[in-house]
Amino acid sequence: MPRLELTADGSAQRLDSYIAAHSQLTRSAVAKLCDAGAVTVGGRTADKKDKPAQGDIIVIDLPEPQADTAEPQDIALDIAYEDGDLLVVNKPKGMCVHPAPGNSDGTLVNALLAHCGDSLSGINGVIRPGIVHRIDKDTSGLLIVAKNDRAHNLLAEQIKEHSFNREYEAIVYGNVKNDEGVVDAPIGRHPVKRKQMCVTQKNSRSAVTHYRVLERFGDFTYIRLRLETGRTHQIRVHMAYIGHPVAGDPVYGPRKVIGELDGQCLHARHIGFVHPDGRYMEFESQLPDYFVRFLDKLRNR
Repeated sequence: MPRLELTADGSAQRLDSYIAAHSQLTRSAVAKLCDAGAVTVGGRTADKKDKPAQGDIIVIDLPEPQADTAEPQDIALDIAYEDGDLLVVNKPKGMCVHPAPGNSDGTLVNALLAHCGDSLSGINGVIRPGIVHRIDKDTSGLLIVAKNDRAHNLLAEQIKEHSFNREYEAIVYGNVKNDEGVVDAPIGRHPVKRKQMCVTQKNSRSAVTHYRVLERFGDFTYIRLRLETGRTHQIRVHMAYIGHPVAGDPVYGPRKVIGELDGQCLHARHIGFVHPDGRYMEFESQLPDYFVRFLDKLRNR
């Protein structure tokens, strides 16, 4: 990853303004890098409003150069529904939603470009055409894709207003004692591990996850979750925060993983939304085979 290093001169400028004045980056670009946890002052993750003292070492981790377009690739899609406004796609675990550093192809976007051609909304740019919301690479299940900007705006507004229904199923470590509950804890970038998120009050956004127990197995619990907000890694971070990380989670779960697990047991099972034509629509996705196999082993021990 390219890196820029500066030494503060003690001018009492805000960090984003100081870096912009001493580099080729714009202030808005610096602000985004700060929000992403890519800027440190004296070795600690910095806020864009901070005022570095004279002699402070400022380090900016710059994003890897990315291609300005994604290329179509003939990759099979599991389409639950499609019409002239949108698609509902069942994404397998292991597939990224859109190109990013380290995953430049083989993504859902590459497959969508081959399937839809130019018929995808352009609101999120050429790297993320049609993408209204995302699920993690190692999470399987349903997500919606917009074919035009009108559909994209209408669907995105429902997500913003929390009227877009998204339910997941997961197996988590440990015995979740309460039959149901709510995790209401803000999520932001981890101050040290910048590729991770965490529950924090600093540079964070509100995050609310509802959960309900479906089955208990003593050392594991099978649960259903409903997102009220949609933050990066929200379910994974929230469940780890309350002491019940998602089974098989390679980032927020325990380092030692039992042999029966063949992936992260988190699946986007259900979505419900109002179609741009006014109809309310709901879709369910079957649990993937690896998830079912692990459930069967827990039930038959």
